[in-house]
Amino acid sequence: MILTDIVEFHGLLPPYRPIVGLDLGDKTIGVAVSDLSRSVATPIEVIRREKFTLDAQRLLAIVTGRNVVGLVLGLPLNMDGSEGPRVQSTRAFARNLEKLTDLPITFWDERLSTVAAERALLEADTSRKRRREVIDQVAAGYILQGALDRMRVLGGGLRGS
Repeated sequence: MILTDIVEFHGLLPPYRPIVGLDLGDKTIGVAVSDLSRSVATPIEVIRREKFTLDAQRLLAIVTGRNVVGLVLGLPLNMDGSEGPRVQSTRAFARNLEKLTDLPITFWDERLSTVAAERALLEADTSRKRRREVIDQVAAGYILQGALDRMRVLGGGLRGS
């Protein structure tokens, strides 16, 4: 089920189970997962995109293996807040994924997440090659952390108010 409201998404999540954040790119999908208390997002993997079925299969294997209860997809809005072709592509991915899982899916504004991820990697003195390898999963971590921080304000990291 796709929920456009983070409050509604938050209210459906059972306590003490992680959620996943995704940074969908044309060639890769960055994946981050929260801890059980949903306080901290940790980048875990980059999935090299092939075709939707294979991408979804790998993603759902991660979700199952980590006992995940919800998915947060980065929504690549334009800087002025408008929606372009990348947003349409993200929404289509969510609709296709919704057919394969009963987990709640929501979106989080990902503007500047890649910029923030790049800055953090530069500050950590990460090599150019390594930055290229991990940028998408670090961006997924920024996306997920933003959603986690918002949910914490809504009523603890675990449940809606």
